Amino acid sequence: MPNIQLQQFINLFLLLLLGYFNANIYLSGYALATILLFTISLEYLFSLYKKTKIHHFPFSSLTTAIGVILMMVSSQYWVYFIVITLALVQKHFLRLKAGHIFNPSNFALIMALLLFYDNAHIVLGQLGDDAWFLYMVLFVGMVILWQAKRWIISLVFVFSYLSFQYVFIVALDPLIIFEDIYERFYSISFVVFILFMLTDPRTTPTTIWKQVLFAFSIALMATLMDYGYGFRVQHLFLVLFGISSFYTLFMRQALSSKQERVWAGILFILVLAVIIFIQNQVPYYFEMDG
Repeated sequence: MPNIQLQQFINLFLLLLLGYFNANIYLSGYALATILLFTISLEYLFSLYKKTKIHHFPFSSLTTAIGVILMMVSSQYWVYFIVITLALVQKHFLRLKAGHIFNPSNFALIMALLLFYDNAHIVLGQLGDDAWFLYMVLFVGMVILWQAKRWIISLVFVFSYLSFQYVFIVALDPLIIFEDIYERFYSISFVVFILFMLTDPRTTPTTIWKQVLFAFSIALMATLMDYGYGFRVQHLFLVLFGISSFYTLFMRQALSSKQERVWAGILFILVLAVIIFIQNQVPYYFEMDG
């Protein structure tokens, strides 16, 4: 797993650099360096608190930070520090048997929407839409997914998402054409979500049929939310938050005691409450040009 984490970090870091010099990364170079150094320091601080040794550089935590940077914009830099801290806190301390419960990057983004809805926005435009950049992301992403044995998740999600969007959105709304749907895949950040955030090995199934069900469910639920509320970028992240937590709480391992089952049930109710609260906020529309 450390080897996969290293490759994922290297690839996301290169995407961040390319995005900074070639696309629309919102943060300055100074802010980027500060956030990454803060993440490293925090990881070592938690390790000291837990009195555990770090046997390798904290690539996984840096990947979490980069995921937040690529998917979120905020003019208040302290928002990045807070949500990354919350993501690492849950990763280290909110655990159930086999490991942490939530995808750290996704958890950070959801906490940003929950706590700072007016000051933090999920966007899919920071990496632009250059064709050469997109092909490079697809190549490196699929190599990692093949090694991590998670490629089926991305593949099933793409076909399911396009199919459900056509059936529930395009076919029922004469103002929307199918081109509006598949143009989302021209956004490099959207592809990064599919290849990297959707497929976190720690919070996704290992067996093929469960991976198929996992991807199918996310595509279906995100589309149903689009159908009910109109397309909002946050739907994908909210659905991933809900379904991945359901998997880690109830399907990843058997809960052997009543206390564990009660704890898991309460936590999942809180997850649903967070999703409902965020979804009931007034929608925002964020455009990035340049």
